[in-house]
Amino acid sequence: MTSKRRASARRSQRCHTIEMASRSRRPEHSGPPELFYDQNEARKYVRNSRMIDIQTKMTERALELLCLPEGQPSYLLDIGCGSGLSGDYISEEGHYWVGIDISPAMLDAALDRDTEGDLLLGDMGQGVPFRPGSFDGCISISAVQWLCNANKKSDVPARRLYCFFSSLYSALVRGARAVLQLYPENSEQLELITTQATRAGFTGGVVVDFPNSAKAKKFYLCLFSGPSTSLPKGLTESQDADQASESMFTSERAPHKKARRDLVKKSREWVLEKKERRRRQGKEVRPDTQYTGRKRKPRF
Repeated sequence: MTSKRRASARRSQRCHTIEMASRSRRPEHSGPPELFYDQNEARKYVRNSRMIDIQTKMTERALELLCLPEGQPSYLLDIGCGSGLSGDYISEEGHYWVGIDISPAMLDAALDRDTEGDLLLGDMGQGVPFRPGSFDGCISISAVQWLCNANKKSDVPARRLYCFFSSLYSALVRGARAVLQLYPENSEQLELITTQATRAGFTGGVVVDFPNSAKAKKFYLCLFSGPSTSLPKGLTESQDADQASESMFTSERAPHKKARRDLVKKSREWVLEKKERRRRQGKEVRPDTQYTGRKRKPRF
């Protein structure tokens, strides 16, 4: 009886170990991104408030590090745009954007959410298919580290990284920046990424926010497509993104962003807010009337 209990305990321990190992596995180790980010994963990026909040904060920080000219809209590229969460923030800041992603399910989620940017299905490891000098800047949230994994024999990480960075360098106007938030698995992987970016012509470096925090630590690869300038400083535990000198203007808009998430889609308030945002972007919008946002009765 005792031996059976011991065998049962060992099996239970092995199952627990396997479960813990599966939980700690990085998403890149699960297979190609177009398969990992299926409909179930896409649904999380639409319904999970915590994931939405984290994505929005990282996008806010990435835009801050881009150092875009104030008071004028820019044309940006979002690499690994997913369900369009980063694009929503870009639109709120009055900029235009194009997003590229390898997952059809994530792009379908972006279309269902009625995002304002243009969407493109594509593999960044094969290069970004845009004409030279198309964009004023580029951001990417949690995507570049996927290029460091070979999912088939023909995938060579160094080659795919160089193809990506060289095409991105061409697609940016000279002097523009690219800010790529990433989760490097180790120092060797980070060195591989930065080496290929340098080979493609970029200068810059890595900005690390909250370096002493296990959970809040974030890596931002800041790349310059023109003359090298001073690298921005990372945030520390005693700072917050809203307190940084380059992002103080965003604190005034925080109530607006929170209120927008509380608006009911297609309601009068939602329609008025969307029209006002389009006006700030310089688009032609019809005047507001008493009929704006009113539900129309069916003809029959």
